[in-house]
Amino acid sequence: MFTITHRWQQARSGQLHTDHGLVPTPAFMPIATRGSLKHLANSDLTTIGNDIILANTYHLFLRPGIKVLKQVGGLHQFMHWTKPILTDSGGYQVFSLARLRLVSPDGVRFNSHIDGHEFFFTPELAMDIQAAIGSDIRMCFDYFPGYPANRAQVEESVRLTTNWAERCRAVHSVETSRERSLLFGIVQGSTWPDLRARSASELRAIGFDGYAIGGLAVGEPPEIMYHVLDATVPLLPAEQPRYLMGVGQPEQILQAVKRGIDMFDCVLPTRNARHGQVYVHTASQLVEQNLSLVHYTKLSLDNLSYQTDSQPLDPLCDCSTCTSGYSRAYLRYLFSVHEPLAARLATVHNVSFYIQLLRDIRINLALY
Repeated sequence: MFTITHRWQQARSGQLHTDHGLVPTPAFMPIATRGSLKHLANSDLTTIGNDIILANTYHLFLRPGIKVLKQVGGLHQFMHWTKPILTDSGGYQVFSLARLRLVSPDGVRFNSHIDGHEFFFTPELAMDIQAAIGSDIRMCFDYFPGYPANRAQVEESVRLTTNWAERCRAVHSVETSRERSLLFGIVQGSTWPDLRARSASELRAIGFDGYAIGGLAVGEPPEIMYHVLDATVPLLPAEQPRYLMGVGQPEQILQAVKRGIDMFDCVLPTRNARHGQVYVHTASQLVEQNLSLVHYTKLSLDNLSYQTDSQPLDPLCDCSTCTSGYSRAYLRYLFSVHEPLAARLATVHNVSFYIQLLRDIRINLALY
């Protein structure tokens, strides 16, 4: 299921095998929250060279719902996507988006952020939704306590996350007799190394196909995130994939790869693109061979200095936005008059930048 091909210090590259294809790692997963990557078509993703996307269990549960997903044959068929899909558990959205929520040992009662309708989310329901979606990689329903949180709150999140992971594992074991999908457990514990260790140990005892680290990149300084990773990653199985959820900026991804992380997702490339912020090379070699640095900067296209700038968005990028003759001045103009094409062109570039970032990291790892 997961093969490590190269190692350098704690970093590694490999191949993750799924029913819908092979995913080279380290890998970045653009976020197709509702079964669509904002402003991009599937053909754009294919051209960019993207191998896997992330879809959101919570949002797809609310709309179009389990019934529709089953009737259309799952999300691959629905959105006409032939490559792998990872679905998150919905836990983060339940705790961050729901208007009201009440946590119990059985699950979470919450009101939809859309219309206030009440639902009761359980580990079993989270697995049922992901089965209806038909995702290749599924996540256990976990309890995110928020940040900052006190120790008692984090201890409770670890306890519930473990209990719910056991229930997800039981459901998935039955499902996999009918279909092949992978199930990842999610390590919680906030910034307490001993609680991270407890969570990792309990999840390893249950046994999963891969392990995610959740509850980071939620407001803590990067140095604290790195400290948590230093304490947590060595506790995870060495021969199974490791997924850092919700990260992040290019330099954070690089630092996490150096600590042994294999998979990433983040809203930044698409969200920033919609607001006219783009990532560009500052050197022909994007990633230093020793993984010490990413040579990039961010441009804000609302800056007046780009009003007559005839350069391509990123002269060192080979994406369609940068090779089709569109100038920085033209993109700035499109954003200034609120033309939808602006967000599309910027999104093509930013997602291409992230995919290239991970590709260059893999190339560098192959040299060792």
